[in-house]
Amino acid sequence: MNENNYPKLHNATWPGIVGKGPDSEPPIPFDTMLQMTAAAEVDGVKFDGVDLGLFDPHIDINSSDDDIKRLAEKVSGYNLVIGSLVAPIWGGPAMGSPDERAQFVEMVRKACHFGQVLRELGVRPGGVIRIDSASSTQSWEADPAGNTKLIAQTFREACDVAADFGEKLAAEGEICWGGLQSWKTAIDTMQAVDRPNMGFQADMSHTLLYLLGYNRPEDRILPENYDWSDRAGLTEALKTLTAALRPWTIDFHVAQNDGTVFGSGSHDKTGRHCLATDPNGKLDVANDAGFWLRDEAGQLTKAFRHICWDGCMFPNEVMNKPQTWNDILATMVKVRERHGWYEAE
Repeated sequence: MNENNYPKLHNATWPGIVGKGPDSEPPIPFDTMLQMTAAAEVDGVKFDGVDLGLFDPHIDINSSDDDIKRLAEKVSGYNLVIGSLVAPIWGGPAMGSPDERAQFVEMVRKACHFGQVLRELGVRPGGVIRIDSASSTQSWEADPAGNTKLIAQTFREACDVAADFGEKLAAEGEICWGGLQSWKTAIDTMQAVDRPNMGFQADMSHTLLYLLGYNRPEDRILPENYDWSDRAGLTEALKTLTAALRPWTIDFHVAQNDGTVFGSGSHDKTGRHCLATDPNGKLDVANDAGFWLRDEAGQLTKAFRHICWDGCMFPNEVMNKPQTWNDILATMVKVRERHGWYEAE
């Protein structure tokens, strides 16, 4: 049995919401997501915790402290802790009007308060507040320099608020967000923010699409019509990508991708998450996670103390199967076996 007990293994609850809705499938209840997470087990190993999206219908961002305490008791009742939180910032684009940007920052403040209460209750030992630009790539393209400046200003104000709570903000690297739609635009945005508590949230599925230049062809790393059987080419591309983004990365999602884009419900076209066992997956997940979790010299960075599985936009039929979560957990265990470490607890 592998002795590594870090990074801790978390599941995300928001795949029960993202991509669901009136023009798709109904959301999967929060309690169901917790139950499926807690029930998964592989050779005696279970999930350690969950990362939460602070949005309806799972969680009310305006919850009272008593409500938050009840939430904490519910999650800990499944022998799970809470890690990173997603702030519901989509009502106010980061490059929007002054009122919209102020609303964005206010949602970050509420998420930070939520996180602070959970820490004080002892159920949130770590994690970050995740954000994105809440702005479309098309809108951003109208004025890249000016819009990046606006996004950075909003993120900077949000970072200053988060710092008051002892929180770090992680910008989600996903091709559907203006200013974050490529590895280069993401770095430009974070450098413009220039705050010590600003970082990057890397998802193995989404960042694979960075290599192909979706929504920003000039920033592609792999050639057009890339032959996926060329594993050496993919390895070099991943090394280039991770060397640039790893120093910024403070939150990490294990995931698989088949090299295509997908969208459902109200969610924009983005990277297609695949099941861990999908034969069309382009990543060697356990191996390729190492490009993010180890530096160029092969040393563990230990930049975050938990990793999360994000499986957005799987059909409900798939998500309601216990085997789905056992397969996901087995993949996460392999990542920890290869790139984890042990700490006495």
